[in-house]
Amino acid sequence: MTEFAAVSGVLGTYFDGLYHADADRLATVFHPKAIYATADEVPLLYRTMDEYFPVVVKRVSPESRNEPRRDVIESIEFAGENTAFARVRCSIGQKDFVDFLTLVRTDNAWRIMAKIFHITEREV
Repeated sequence: MTEFAAVSGVLGTYFDGLYHADADRLATVFHPKAIYATADEVPLLYRTMDEYFPVVVKRVSPESRNEPRRDVIESIEFAGENTAFARVRCSIGQKDFVDFLTLVRTDNAWRIMAKIFHITEREV
């Protein structure tokens, strides 16, 4: 498997975890020390994975509302053997997200180390 395919697979699992509101699935793709942040909320929203996963568990999943999947990988770039960056888009409810995901490869597995995102509200 190529590194591009490996990172794409991680992103696919990431999208599945968001769509199903499945924190256990997301825990397989996020590094345990990853950060989650956005400046679209005031004050700046910053969470550790221990803070983020309980939020996911409490969500009503897009799947349960029969929402169409709106997730796409826009780009993947590599800075070396163990560092990658992905720009992805997805939607939950009436919110569209642009996620900047920084990935690291440790123990021969790619994991998301940082999720920095932008939110826009979609018209009904």
